[in-house]
Amino acid sequence: MKSIKLHDGIKLLISISACLCAGFIGQIFTRPSIASWYVLLQKPFFTPPSWLFAPVWFLLYTLMGISTFLVWRKGIENHYAREGLVIFLVQLILNALWSFAFFGLKSPISGLIVVVPLWTAILLTIINFFRTSMAAAWLLLPYILWVSYATVLNFAIYILNP
Repeated sequence: MKSIKLHDGIKLLISISACLCAGFIGQIFTRPSIASWYVLLQKPFFTPPSWLFAPVWFLLYTLMGISTFLVWRKGIENHYAREGLVIFLVQLILNALWSFAFFGLKSPISGLIVVVPLWTAILLTIINFFRTSMAAAWLLLPYILWVSYATVLNFAIYILNP
């Protein structure tokens, strides 16, 4: 029993760490552009304050990690768990790629090109996770809502900065 709990603890730590690493990779491209490029852009009235992004993303990456753990815990021999984890990995890569596209390339249109498949991959992840763990699927709901909001924000920035 102790071995199972330790094994779960390691899986949970790996799951959360992997998600936080994706966020860290995204920050490599985001941080240098915030003061030099992003600040100069015209932004819509519904743009949140800059200080809000880091805590929101930290919370979302943590929820994503817990969600992933709940599915991984079911076992990768489960078809839906395995498929969901593969799609989750794809969306995690797209998540980091969005930061590169939008901030690294300083290109709102590139951000839009990446965010559409990202949103789709998140939805597919939720659907697959739901088949394995309802809790895991529900934990991703704030993530898809935030990415939906970020998509609208990204589009507005594109329109305001031709």
